[in-house]
Amino acid sequence: MSTPPEAAEPPHLLVVDDDSRLRGLLQRFLSEQGFRVTAAGDSAAARQSLRAMAFDLIVMDVMMPGESGLELTEAIRRDGLDTPVLMLTARGAPDDRVAGFEHGADDYLAKPFDPRELAQRIRAILRRVAPPPASPAPSVVQLGPHWFDPERAELRGPEGTVRLTGGEAALLRALALRPGEVLSREDIAQALGTPEAGERAIDVQVTRLRRKIEIDPREPRFLQTVRHRGYVLRPGS
Repeated sequence: MSTPPEAAEPPHLLVVDDDSRLRGLLQRFLSEQGFRVTAAGDSAAARQSLRAMAFDLIVMDVMMPGESGLELTEAIRRDGLDTPVLMLTARGAPDDRVAGFEHGADDYLAKPFDPRELAQRIRAILRRVAPPPASPAPSVVQLGPHWFDPERAELRGPEGTVRLTGGEAALLRALALRPGEVLSREDIAQALGTPEAGERAIDVQVTRLRRKIEIDPREPRFLQTVRHRGYVLRPGS
């Protein structure tokens, strides 16, 4: 008798929020949605959990005493951790969303929110960063000294693998699958799974990606702006 295949482990989430009531509600709701959930009440506890365990996504409150969610997200990005981060905040203005993306977040949800929307956003991010189907395999794209593999969402350079956040990888993959074709900001927002993202938020993601693939990000050679239309990726040696 053949042995049935083992079920895949559910995605493991880290919920970081100093509000114990909201933290408990989110932990219970997301567990009911089929996720494994670990909770932390502040940045110190979150850092301890991140050292001890691997997570598929972090749900991060922005306003916390001591080190804020923005500061913690920026710090873990500097440390090379590319786990997707979904920011929760009471501030929902466009400038606040842009600040979240600038600090390394992948998505942004303003409080108060419907927990069902949170679960939907989490699933959208996890789908976006999941390895794409193995076949058909897109061609590897050369960007000067870098090579990007859309199938694995992996960027390699002279010194090895270049770490990309989930949003950066999704952005580069969307452009790499349509080289030479101008993608509007609306097209890019759809590819990132954040259709409500404003133009500035998209521009911030593009700026961050340019720092990793361009020799001079101020004079982009590969990821170019097409005035009034959007962005285009022009591969080359």
